[in-house]
Amino acid sequence: MSVPFSRPGAVDLSSLKSGAPGPGAPGGGPRPPAGSGAYSIDLDESNFQAEMQRSMQVPVVVSFWSRQEPASIELNASLEALADEFAGKFLFAKVDVDANPQIVQAVGIPGAPLVAVALGGQLAPLAQEAVPLDQLRQVLEQVVQTAVANGVTGRVEPRAGAAPEGVEEEDEPAADPRYAAAEEALSAGDLDGAIAAYEQVLQNDPSDDEARTGLARTKLVARTREVDLNAARDAAAASPDDVEAQIQVADVDLLGGHVEDAFERLVTTVARVAGADRDRVRTHLVELFEIVGNEDPRVRTFRTRLASALF
Repeated sequence: MSVPFSRPGAVDLSSLKSGAPGPGAPGGGPRPPAGSGAYSIDLDESNFQAEMQRSMQVPVVVSFWSRQEPASIELNASLEALADEFAGKFLFAKVDVDANPQIVQAVGIPGAPLVAVALGGQLAPLAQEAVPLDQLRQVLEQVVQTAVANGVTGRVEPRAGAAPEGVEEEDEPAADPRYAAAEEALSAGDLDGAIAAYEQVLQNDPSDDEARTGLARTKLVARTREVDLNAARDAAAASPDDVEAQIQVADVDLLGGHVEDAFERLVTTVARVAGADRDRVRTHLVELFEIVGNEDPRVRTFRTRLASALF
Protein backbone atom coordinates (compact mmCIF):
# COMPACT_ATOMS: atom_id res chain seq x y z
CA MET A 1 0.00 0.00 0.00
CA SER A 2 1.60 3.26 -1.12
CA VAL A 3 -0.24 6.57 -1.43
CA PRO A 4 1.66 9.83 -2.07
CA PHE A 5 0.89 12.34 0.64
CA SER A 6 1.19 15.47 -1.50
CA ARG A 7 2.00 16.59 -5.01
CA PRO A 8 2.74 19.86 -6.86
CA GLY A 9 -0.48 21.68 -7.59
CA ALA A 10 -2.52 19.73 -5.05
CA VAL A 11 -5.01 21.60 -2.88
CA ASP A 12 -2.95 23.30 -0.17
CA LEU A 13 -4.80 25.30 2.44
CA SER A 14 -2.08 25.22 5.05
CA SER A 15 -2.56 28.93 5.75
CA LEU A 16 -5.45 28.05 8.05
CA LYS A 17 -4.90 29.24 11.58
CA SER A 18 -6.61 27.95 14.67
CA GLY A 19 -8.88 30.33 16.52
CA ALA A 20 -8.62 31.28 20.15
CA PRO A 21 -9.95 28.43 22.29
CA GLY A 22 -13.48 28.88 23.51
CA PRO A 23 -15.49 27.12 26.23
CA GLY A 24 -15.74 23.43 25.47
CA ALA A 25 -14.03 23.69 22.10
CA PRO A 26 -10.26 23.46 21.59
CA GLY A 27 -10.63 25.04 18.18
CA GLY A 28 -12.56 28.07 19.39
CA GLY A 29 -16.28 28.87 19.33
CA PRO A 30 -19.20 26.65 20.32
CA ARG A 31 -19.00 22.91 19.93
CA PRO A 32 -20.40 21.91 16.53
CA PRO A 33 -23.64 19.93 16.36
CA ALA A 34 -23.24 16.19 16.07
CA GLY A 35 -23.47 14.90 12.51
CA SER A 36 -25.55 11.90 11.53
CA GLY A 37 -22.59 10.21 9.85
CA ALA A 38 -24.63 9.78 6.67
CA TYR A 39 -21.61 10.81 4.58
CA SER A 40 -18.86 9.49 6.86
CA ILE A 41 -16.87 6.27 6.97
CA ASP A 42 -14.14 4.67 9.10
CA LEU A 43 -11.05 3.53 7.23
CA ASP A 44 -8.69 0.65 7.97
CA GLU A 45 -6.34 -1.52 5.93
CA SER A 46 -9.23 -3.43 4.39
CA ASN A 47 -10.89 -0.44 2.72
CA PHE A 48 -8.32 2.36 2.62
CA GLN A 49 -7.17 1.87 -0.96
CA ALA A 50 -10.72 1.39 -2.27
CA GLU A 51 -11.92 4.59 -0.65
CA MET A 52 -8.93 6.50 -1.98
CA GLN A 53 -9.99 5.37 -5.45
CA ARG A 54 -13.35 7.01 -4.85
CA SER A 55 -11.50 10.31 -4.93
CA MET A 56 -11.46 10.00 -8.72
CA GLN A 57 -15.19 10.81 -8.60
CA VAL A 58 -15.69 12.77 -5.36
CA PRO A 59 -13.38 14.58 -2.90
CA VAL A 60 -12.48 12.46 0.13
CA VAL A 61 -11.63 14.44 3.26
CA VAL A 62 -9.52 12.22 5.52
CA SER A 63 -9.01 12.77 9.24
CA PHE A 64 -6.05 11.01 10.81
CA TRP A 65 -7.08 11.11 14.46
CA SER A 66 -6.31 9.72 17.89
CA ARG A 67 -8.32 9.33 21.07
CA GLN A 68 -5.28 10.74 22.84
CA GLU A 69 -5.63 14.08 21.00
CA PRO A 70 -8.75 16.11 21.95
CA ALA A 71 -8.19 18.46 18.99
CA SER A 72 -8.60 15.57 16.57
CA ILE A 73 -11.87 14.52 18.21
CA GLU A 74 -13.11 18.10 17.88
CA LEU A 75 -12.11 18.18 14.21
CA ASN A 76 -13.99 14.93 13.60
CA ALA A 77 -17.16 16.36 15.13
CA SER A 78 -16.93 19.48 12.96
CA LEU A 79 -16.15 17.58 9.78
CA GLU A 80 -18.91 15.03 10.31
CA ALA A 81 -21.43 17.85 10.79
CA LEU A 82 -20.15 19.61 7.66
CA ALA A 83 -20.26 16.37 5.66
CA ASP A 84 -23.99 16.21 6.42
CA GLU A 85 -24.37 19.91 5.60
CA PHE A 86 -22.67 19.48 2.20
CA ALA A 87 -24.96 16.49 1.56
CA GLY A 88 -22.60 14.29 -0.41
CA LYS A 89 -20.34 16.82 -2.11
CA PHE A 90 -17.46 15.11 -0.27
CA LEU A 91 -16.93 11.91 1.69
CA PHE A 92 -15.58 12.26 5.22
CA ALA A 93 -13.24 9.37 6.10
CA LYS A 94 -11.61 8.76 9.51
CA VAL A 95 -8.41 6.84 10.21
CA ASP A 96 -7.67 5.95 13.84
CA VAL A 97 -3.88 6.27 13.81
CA ASP A 98 -3.45 4.16 16.94
CA ALA A 99 -5.36 1.24 15.42
CA ASN A 100 -3.86 1.55 11.92
CA PRO A 101 -0.08 2.06 12.18
CA GLN A 102 0.47 0.45 8.77
CA ILE A 103 -1.58 3.17 7.06
CA VAL A 104 0.22 5.87 9.03
CA GLN A 105 3.60 4.49 7.96
CA ALA A 106 2.62 3.96 4.32
CA VAL A 107 1.16 7.45 3.90
CA GLY A 108 3.85 9.20 5.96
CA ILE A 109 1.57 10.86 8.49
CA PRO A 110 3.61 12.91 11.00
CA GLY A 111 0.97 12.56 13.72
CA ALA A 112 -2.57 13.37 14.79
CA PRO A 113 -4.52 15.46 14.27
CA LEU A 114 -4.08 15.81 10.55
CA VAL A 115 -6.81 16.45 8.00
CA ALA A 116 -6.09 15.93 4.30
CA VAL A 117 -8.08 15.90 1.09
CA ALA A 118 -7.83 13.19 -1.55
CA LEU A 119 -8.43 14.23 -5.16
CA GLY A 120 -7.59 11.96 -8.05
CA GLY A 121 -6.16 9.35 -5.67
CA GLN A 122 -3.61 11.66 -4.07
CA LEU A 123 -3.55 13.32 -0.67
CA ALA A 124 -2.71 16.91 0.24
CA PRO A 125 -2.83 18.48 3.72
CA LEU A 126 -5.60 20.77 4.93
CA ALA A 127 -5.07 21.25 8.67
CA GLN A 128 -2.93 19.96 11.53
CA GLU A 129 -4.75 21.60 14.40
CA ALA A 130 -8.27 22.38 15.55
CA VAL A 131 -9.88 24.91 13.20
CA PRO A 132 -13.07 26.94 13.80
CA LEU A 133 -16.17 25.57 12.11
CA ASP A 134 -16.70 28.60 9.87
CA GLN A 135 -13.15 28.41 8.53
CA LEU A 136 -13.53 24.69 7.86
CA ARG A 137 -16.71 25.41 5.91
CA GLN A 138 -14.88 27.95 3.72
CA VAL A 139 -12.06 25.50 3.14
CA LEU A 140 -14.45 22.75 2.06
CA GLU A 141 -16.24 25.12 -0.31
CA GLN A 142 -12.86 25.72 -1.98
CA VAL A 143 -12.18 21.98 -2.06
CA VAL A 144 -15.49 21.31 -3.82
CA GLN A 145 -14.90 24.12 -6.33
CA THR A 146 -11.39 22.87 -7.05
CA ALA A 147 -12.74 19.37 -7.55
CA VAL A 148 -15.35 20.63 -10.03
CA ALA A 149 -12.67 22.55 -11.92
CA ASN A 150 -10.74 19.29 -12.28
CA GLY A 151 -13.75 17.29 -13.43
CA VAL A 152 -14.40 15.59 -10.07
CA THR A 153 -18.16 16.11 -9.84
CA GLY A 154 -19.60 12.98 -8.21
CA ARG A 155 -21.81 12.83 -5.13
CA VAL A 156 -21.74 10.48 -2.15
CA GLU A 157 -24.90 8.51 -1.46
CA PRO A 158 -25.99 8.73 2.21
CA ARG A 159 -25.55 5.57 4.24
CA ALA A 160 -28.82 3.89 5.12
CA GLY A 161 -29.89 4.22 8.74
CA ALA A 162 -27.24 6.80 9.55
CA ALA A 163 -29.51 9.16 11.49
CA PRO A 164 -28.75 9.35 15.23
CA GLU A 165 -30.54 6.74 17.35
CA GLY A 166 -34.03 7.83 18.35
CA VAL A 167 -34.19 10.52 15.67
CA GLU A 168 -36.27 9.99 12.58
CA GLU A 169 -34.64 10.80 9.27
CA GLU A 170 -36.05 13.94 7.72
CA ASP A 171 -36.20 15.01 4.13
CA GLU A 172 -33.33 17.28 3.13
CA PRO A 173 -34.44 20.93 3.20
CA ALA A 174 -35.36 22.19 -0.23
CA ALA A 175 -32.55 24.06 -1.96
CA ASP A 176 -33.07 27.75 -2.60
CA PRO A 177 -34.65 27.82 -6.07
CA ARG A 178 -32.81 31.04 -6.92
CA TYR A 179 -29.51 29.16 -7.09
CA ALA A 180 -30.78 25.79 -8.36
CA ALA A 181 -29.65 26.36 -11.95
CA ALA A 182 -26.18 27.46 -10.86
CA GLU A 183 -25.76 24.56 -8.45
CA GLU A 184 -26.94 22.07 -11.06
CA ALA A 185 -24.45 23.46 -13.56
CA LEU A 186 -21.62 23.26 -11.00
CA SER A 187 -22.50 19.65 -10.20
CA ALA A 188 -22.25 18.88 -13.92
CA GLY A 189 -18.89 20.65 -14.20
CA ASP A 190 -20.43 23.36 -16.41
CA LEU A 191 -18.69 26.48 -15.10
CA ASP A 192 -19.91 28.68 -17.95
CA GLY A 193 -23.49 27.61 -17.27
CA ALA A 194 -23.09 28.35 -13.57
CA ILE A 195 -21.71 31.80 -14.33
CA ALA A 196 -24.66 32.56 -16.61
CA ALA A 197 -27.09 31.33 -13.96
CA TYR A 198 -25.57 33.49 -11.21
CA GLU A 199 -25.57 36.49 -13.55
CA GLN A 200 -29.27 35.94 -14.21
CA VAL A 201 -29.97 35.94 -10.46
CA LEU A 202 -28.07 39.21 -10.09
CA GLN A 203 -29.89 40.72 -13.02
CA ASN A 204 -33.14 40.04 -11.18
CA ASP A 205 -31.78 41.14 -7.81
CA PRO A 206 -28.50 43.12 -7.88
CA SER A 207 -28.40 43.12 -4.05
CA ASP A 208 -28.16 39.31 -3.75
CA ASP A 209 -24.83 38.94 -1.92
CA GLU A 210 -24.88 35.13 -2.03
CA ALA A 211 -25.23 35.13 -5.80
CA ARG A 212 -22.49 37.74 -6.12
CA THR A 213 -20.11 35.66 -4.03
CA GLY A 214 -21.06 32.49 -5.92
CA LEU A 215 -20.41 34.24 -9.21
CA ALA A 216 -17.02 35.53 -8.06
CA ARG A 217 -15.94 32.09 -6.81
CA THR A 218 -17.07 30.35 -9.98
CA LYS A 219 -15.27 32.89 -12.17
CA LEU A 220 -12.13 32.34 -10.10
CA VAL A 221 -12.25 28.60 -10.76
CA ALA A 222 -13.03 29.14 -14.45
CA ARG A 223 -10.17 31.53 -15.15
CA THR A 224 -7.59 29.38 -13.36
CA ARG A 225 -8.57 25.93 -14.62
CA GLU A 226 -5.98 25.88 -17.43
CA VAL A 227 -3.26 28.01 -15.86
CA ASP A 228 0.25 26.57 -15.76
CA LEU A 229 1.33 27.72 -12.31
CA ASN A 230 5.08 27.59 -12.96
CA ALA A 231 4.76 29.53 -16.22
CA ALA A 232 2.48 32.07 -14.54
CA ARG A 233 4.94 32.64 -11.69
CA ASP A 234 7.84 33.02 -14.13
CA ALA A 235 5.88 35.59 -16.15
CA ALA A 236 4.93 37.55 -13.02
CA ALA A 237 8.52 37.54 -11.76
CA ALA A 238 9.84 38.72 -15.15
CA SER A 239 7.30 41.57 -15.42
CA PRO A 240 6.46 43.03 -11.99
CA ASP A 241 4.41 45.83 -13.60
CA ASP A 242 2.33 43.46 -15.76
CA VAL A 243 -0.91 43.67 -13.80
CA GLU A 244 -2.57 40.75 -15.60
CA ALA A 245 0.39 38.50 -14.80
CA GLN A 246 0.23 39.50 -11.11
CA ILE A 247 -3.54 38.99 -11.01
CA GLN A 248 -3.24 35.52 -12.53
CA VAL A 249 -0.78 34.34 -9.88
CA ALA A 250 -2.89 35.91 -7.12
CA ASP A 251 -5.93 33.99 -8.42
CA VAL A 252 -4.07 30.68 -8.36
CA ASP A 253 -2.71 31.40 -4.89
CA LEU A 254 -6.17 32.20 -3.56
CA LEU A 255 -7.70 29.07 -5.05
CA GLY A 256 -4.90 27.05 -3.49
CA GLY A 257 -5.57 28.57 -0.07
CA HIS A 258 -2.58 30.95 0.02
CA VAL A 259 -4.84 33.86 0.88
CA GLU A 260 -2.28 36.21 2.37
CA ASP A 261 0.16 35.60 -0.49
CA ALA A 262 -2.54 36.54 -3.01
CA PHE A 263 -3.50 39.69 -1.11
CA GLU A 264 0.13 40.72 -0.55
CA ARG A 265 0.93 40.39 -4.25
CA LEU A 266 -1.94 42.64 -5.31
CA VAL A 267 -1.47 45.26 -2.60
CA THR A 268 2.20 45.50 -3.60
CA THR A 269 1.17 45.85 -7.26
CA VAL A 270 -1.32 48.61 -6.41
CA ALA A 271 1.48 50.56 -4.76
CA ARG A 272 3.76 50.09 -7.79
CA VAL A 273 1.45 50.97 -10.71
CA ALA A 274 -0.75 53.95 -11.51
CA GLY A 275 -3.78 55.09 -13.49
CA ALA A 276 -5.97 52.47 -15.14
CA ASP A 277 -3.61 49.67 -14.09
CA ARG A 278 -3.95 50.63 -10.45
CA ASP A 279 -7.74 50.72 -10.70
CA ARG A 280 -7.75 47.32 -12.41
CA VAL A 281 -5.74 45.71 -9.61
CA ARG A 282 -7.76 47.46 -6.89
CA THR A 283 -11.05 46.24 -8.37
CA HIS A 284 -9.77 42.69 -8.64
CA LEU A 285 -8.45 42.69 -5.10
CA VAL A 286 -11.82 43.85 -3.78
CA GLU A 287 -13.43 40.94 -5.65
CA LEU A 288 -11.02 38.52 -3.95
CA PHE A 289 -11.94 40.08 -0.60
CA GLU A 290 -15.59 39.22 -1.31
CA ILE A 291 -14.67 35.62 -2.16
CA VAL A 292 -12.85 35.12 1.14
CA GLY A 293 -15.51 36.99 3.13
CA ASN A 294 -15.51 40.48 4.56
CA GLU A 295 -15.53 39.19 8.15
CA ASP A 296 -12.28 37.28 7.67
CA PRO A 297 -9.51 38.99 9.72
CA ARG A 298 -7.12 38.73 6.77
CA VAL A 299 -9.54 40.71 4.66
CA ARG A 300 -9.82 43.40 7.32
CA THR A 301 -6.03 43.62 7.56
CA PHE A 302 -5.50 43.93 3.81
CA ARG A 303 -8.36 46.41 3.35
CA THR A 304 -6.37 48.69 5.61
CA ARG A 305 -3.20 47.91 3.64
CA LEU A 306 -5.01 48.66 0.38
CA ALA A 307 -6.24 52.02 1.67
CA SER A 308 -2.69 52.93 2.67
CA ALA A 309 -1.35 51.92 -0.75
CA LEU A 310 -3.97 54.04 -2.50
CA PHE A 311 -3.70 57.15 -0.39
